[in-house]
Amino acid sequence: MESDGVKAARVAGVPQGVTVVIAAFLPILAIVSMFPAVPAIIGHFADDPDASWKVPSMVSAPGLTIALSAFFAGMLVDRYGRRKLLLISTFFFGVFGTAPFFVDSLNAVYASRLMLGFAEAALLTAVNTLIADYWAESGRRNWLTVQNMAGPALSSLVLFFAGSLVAWRWNAIFLIYLIAFPILLAMWKWLYEPERDDALRARLGRDEASFVASSFPWGIVFGIGLLTLVSSILYYVFIVNGGLVWQELGVSDPAAIGRITSLPSLFILAGALLFWLVNKKGFGSRYQFLIFLTLLGGGLAIMGIAQDWKGMVLGMVVQQTGAGMAIPTLIAWAQRRLPQEHRGKGMGVWTACFFFGQFSSPLIVSQVRAVLGTMQDTFLAAGLLGLGTGIVTFIIFSIARKSAREPATA
Repeated sequence: MESDGVKAARVAGVPQGVTVVIAAFLPILAIVSMFPAVPAIIGHFADDPDASWKVPSMVSAPGLTIALSAFFAGMLVDRYGRRKLLLISTFFFGVFGTAPFFVDSLNAVYASRLMLGFAEAALLTAVNTLIADYWAESGRRNWLTVQNMAGPALSSLVLFFAGSLVAWRWNAIFLIYLIAFPILLAMWKWLYEPERDDALRARLGRDEASFVASSFPWGIVFGIGLLTLVSSILYYVFIVNGGLVWQELGVSDPAAIGRITSLPSLFILAGALLFWLVNKKGFGSRYQFLIFLTLLGGGLAIMGIAQDWKGMVLGMVVQQTGAGMAIPTLIAWAQRRLPQEHRGKGMGVWTACFFFGQFSSPLIVSQVRAVLGTMQDTFLAAGLLGLGTGIVTFIIFSIARKSAREPATA
């Protein structure tokens, strides 16, 4: 509708929501798709003495380049626009993702994975920024919940096709990345560049001179980065090292572990629903962080003191519920805190810190295990850190809320 010469702003709906949810899955695809292929790739490069470590590290290699480049990707997002950079990064995601299918050099494959990380950094930053630009608080909550619930379902679909591709050819798994190109077409059709704050003011007839762009909120961004980094390190403790705890409990058969963990792993969906419910009920960020860190840390602690598979399953149920709530809570909080003109750079910092946490978590866990002696003791220490972080965060947020007298900031 138009009135008084003012053009109605475009409103994001289901097509935009579905497109950004699927686009956000692409970086997850980069990791999930690789695990079934690792043995086949190692076998193909058996003559290379470095294959035993290069191939596994190749799986997480994009995470390192994401951590190094996401902030700069955020600068580009703020400078040149969200949609443009998303289209470019998705195109190169498809190019670098499928490149290993056409080469027969381990170094070339590794290099393509590193380049893939640069594309992922821009893609993730642009997608998370668009979610904040397209929707207000309730819309963000709904689409972040859908995004977090769609991840496990899409991962299962990828794994279903991955086995057949690996059986056909050692590098056929990289053909999965061709999915980026039809997604690119959907982005071209459905996504649009959101209005900037200054453009909106000008369109509404306000005095542009009265609009003074805010300086970059270093304090806010530092807090976002620090809490995201700690949360990410805790988030990946179980994902990377859970199998070692099962071994310490006397369960070493991968098939048995798969059967036992299949049901509790679904509680990550319960965490996504809990995030939606807590937001809908109006609980502020201080309560959201307290809940997810208590669940995440409490689950790790329970696994750390478990005596048998029953205790381990209980810990998984609690930990997976917290994990399901973790990412949407972190993203929604960061989006809410960042002004629009700096949202790209701010979400770039978020992306960099989350993926640096992914990269550093195994290294930190291995060092702590060397000191404490067992992986279970390490899980207990990580769990206590999570519980402590939740309490400290709640106190800090409560003090900030009281000082600012603005519930929305905490």
